[in-house]
Amino acid sequence: MADNKKLVAEITSMDEDFTQWYTDVCIKADLVSYSNIKGCMVIKPAGYAIWELIQKHLDARFKETGVQNAYLPMFIPESLLQKEKDHVEGFAPEVAWVTHGGLEPLTERYCVRPTSETLFCDYYKGEIHSYKDLPQVLNQWCSVVRWEKETRPFLRSREFLWQEGHTAHATFEEAEERTQQMLNVYADFLENDMAIPVIKGQKTEKEKFAGAEATYTVEALMHDGRALQSATSHNFGDGFAKAFGIQYAGKDNQLHYVNQTSWGLTTRTIGAMIMVHGDNSGLVVPPKIAPIQVVVIPIQQKKEGVLEAANKIAESLAGFRVKVDSTDRTPGFKFAEQEMRGIPVRVEIGPKDLEAGKCVLCRRDTREKIECAIDEVPAKMAELLDQIQKDMFNRAKAHLEAHTFAAHNKEEFAEAFKETKGFVKAMWCGCRECEDKIKEDYNVTSRCIPFEQEQLSDTCVVCGKPATKMVYWGRAY
Repeated sequence: MADNKKLVAEITSMDEDFTQWYTDVCIKADLVSYSNIKGCMVIKPAGYAIWELIQKHLDARFKETGVQNAYLPMFIPESLLQKEKDHVEGFAPEVAWVTHGGLEPLTERYCVRPTSETLFCDYYKGEIHSYKDLPQVLNQWCSVVRWEKETRPFLRSREFLWQEGHTAHATFEEAEERTQQMLNVYADFLENDMAIPVIKGQKTEKEKFAGAEATYTVEALMHDGRALQSATSHNFGDGFAKAFGIQYAGKDNQLHYVNQTSWGLTTRTIGAMIMVHGDNSGLVVPPKIAPIQVVVIPIQQKKEGVLEAANKIAESLAGFRVKVDSTDRTPGFKFAEQEMRGIPVRVEIGPKDLEAGKCVLCRRDTREKIECAIDEVPAKMAELLDQIQKDMFNRAKAHLEAHTFAAHNKEEFAEAFKETKGFVKAMWCGCRECEDKIKEDYNVTSRCIPFEQEQLSDTCVVCGKPATKMVYWGRAY
């Protein structure tokens, strides 16, 4: 137990200080370390291994929909960036500029990509000439730079990893279909692989992406009741095409502008995983994206046959991501480390277990211990990991539902944000002034206009005028 305490002593209780708890877990679970470059983080092997599995699962889903991967430069000439006015204004405060090449000043500044719409537009202009060249459905895995003032591991950093898809289509309708298709891909990935339930919907005009006709989002609720925008998908219509002159000859022999989309998910998804599933002992990682799904811990491993049995169990689990902890540390320390790192299942085997031909399986999410015959471990493990994945999603969904509230009038809305940590559903007239007033009065923002609408009342909770939409509101990261 002393070893146990030493390992977890530096984790602040989430009920005491959720922000500090989150930072403690990121550091103590060895996911990241701080960098001497202000606002940037080092993603350590344990953290990057999770990102690699996110990439693997998501990339497979992309390719099932016809997406191909490419890579474009990280520098954008200022003249290229200036071609789309709204887009430039939206990113201007966050752009990092390169002004010198070696010792020589550049004749034109380059920005380090905050996102790559302009680069893809420049590329597509040279690739698209005829309707036969459409659609173009590309994605790139890369890093981007945004000069954030306040940073936090995974959630906000000046350089972060993501994927950004950029597509070009013959019509607005085709672009809209792709925009919503990719949003559904994200929702499916988050719910089925990350065990994170989400709300799907459209961003308001105020909150949409700079230069987009429409922005769609998947919003998740963290354990502390704050919202996290987990992925977005944008329909640009032909706005970028007109700015960059991307035209194609249609079947009617007339020139038409293409319609474009963009969609992305970042390493902040790892932050979402931590805040949705973690506890005061550390990470709880869903089995599908756990770099190590099972750790086998031999008890009294110097006793005859124990370590050999542990290794044989690991060999029998060849279809899973397995590790044997044969270090000379105490079992208590190993158990605490397994919990800190969020490994879904540990297998305990000692001399008495070996005599009885059994071992103990311990779930990370519930800490339930299950006796299992050694020769039945592979079948039981497949069943157990599947159950853990489902149970983690169901617990997160129950938390989301328990922390989603309906406000039917102005008084209920005001009261909700005095007491509530979570989403508040309320009717809105669609007026920008009312949206601004909600942010000013309650320090909350519109999260999305959900696709699944409810008629909570007939009037806006701010101005009392006829309502047009039900909106999810919340405090966000």
